[in-house]
Amino acid sequence: MLSFINMELIPEDVIKLLISFLLGVVIGAEREYRSKSAGLRTLILIAVGSTLFTIISIRTGTDAGRIAANIVTGIGFLGAGIIFREDNRVVGLTTAAIVWVTAALGMGIGAGLYSVTICSFVISGLSLVIMSPMQKYIRNKRQIRNYRIMCAYQQKTLKEYEELFKRYHMTILRGEQNRTGNQITGSWTLQGSQTSHEDL
Repeated sequence: MLSFINMELIPEDVIKLLISFLLGVVIGAEREYRSKSAGLRTLILIAVGSTLFTIISIRTGTDAGRIAANIVTGIGFLGAGIIFREDNRVVGLTTAAIVWVTAALGMGIGAGLYSVTICSFVISGLSLVIMSPMQKYIRNKRQIRNYRIMCAYQQKTLKEYEELFKRYHMTILRGEQNRTGNQITGSWTLQGSQTSHEDL
C-alpha cells in the first residue's frame, strides 16, 4: 500500500490521462449534441477512468488481463443501464456501444498503444458522423410502422385494406384480425418508404 502511495508522478502517465480526457471530450460532445443519455461528463469519466485503471495495473504489476476483464464487466453494467424500450422499439444501443468503445480507447491509451487507439478513435468517429445520414436514408426507404383499423364488419372488408396497402407498395410483415359483435379490428405491421406511409 505504501509503495503505491509513494509512486512518483511520471509525465507520460499525465499525458495519457490528458489524451484520454481529450478523446472523451470529443466523443462526449457528439453524444451531448444529439441529446443522448451518456453525454460529455459521462464519457470523459469513462475514458479517464479506464486509462487510470490500466496505468495502475501496469505500475503495480497487477495482472493486466484481469484488470481489463473487470473494466469490460463494469462497462457492461453501465451500457445495460442506457438501453431501454420506448414506443415498441429499443433505444440506447448506439450510446451503449460508444460507452464500450470509449472504455477500450481509454485502456489503449493507458497501455501506451497510441497508434492503434487513435486509429480506432478516427474509425469510430467516422462511423458516427458519416454513417448517420446513410442510416437515415435507409430507414426512410424501409420504415416499419404499425396500423390498426376498426370498422363495421362486412365480408372481405379487411381484405380490401390489404389490397390498398399493396397499391401503395407496402410489404405486410404481420397481420391479425379480431371480431367482436358487429365490429372487426385489423392490426398490421407494414414496411415501406416514408413517402409511401405518408401517402397511405
